[in-house]
Amino acid sequence: MDFKNQINFLQELQKNNNKEWMDTNRKWYKEVRDDYIAWLNDINSKLSVIDDAYYDTPGKKGINRINNNLMFHPNKPIYKDHFGAGFDKRPNTGDFYVEIGIERSMFAGGLWRPDPKRLRSIRDAIDYDGEELLQILNKKSFKNLIGGLYEDVKLTNAPKGFSNKHRHIDLLRNKTFAVAMEFSSDLVLKDDFEDYLINAYNIMLPFRRYLNKAITV
Repeated sequence: MDFKNQINFLQELQKNNNKEWMDTNRKWYKEVRDDYIAWLNDINSKLSVIDDAYYDTPGKKGINRINNNLMFHPNKPIYKDHFGAGFDKRPNTGDFYVEIGIERSMFAGGLWRPDPKRLRSIRDAIDYDGEELLQILNKKSFKNLIGGLYEDVKLTNAPKGFSNKHRHIDLLRNKTFAVAMEFSSDLVLKDDFEDYLINAYNIMLPFRRYLNKAITV
């Protein structure tokens, strides 16, 4: 994968974030996108070997659109400043997300502000065995690489059906159950980037499995 070419494309796109420029440089975009999809396919194959429960996600199914959704975010530019894709993308569950951007890139996993039904299922799981989730979050390798849960809005009080004195009230008040680790895009140019990605996948996997079990069982 020629990540340098990909980043150069994104840099030029952000300088000329309009349809006219994109139309003129459509061949370049297709070259970068096809290269990225081929790389996604390769990573998809490698992850399927290390994770027995992995959900096959070829590059064309995992890749996100480069266009921003202007219907819901009319103030955003037409095109994103990154290429994003999901792995292990089983329907209606939390996937492993990879984002390659101009200066900032990211690995992430879990569920961003899930709908009320799935959010309730996660909270019920925490009520039942929140200790397991805490063990995952407090594991040394997890804390060293990721830190903790993604900081998002929280309820000020206990969610309906739970007490403010609940032993896991800090977890229950979350509306988002996701983790994210940002890193400099210089890292994607290094020879060991794929090893870094696979290590991040493995460290996030117990967290994602906990959530996905909660919302599917």
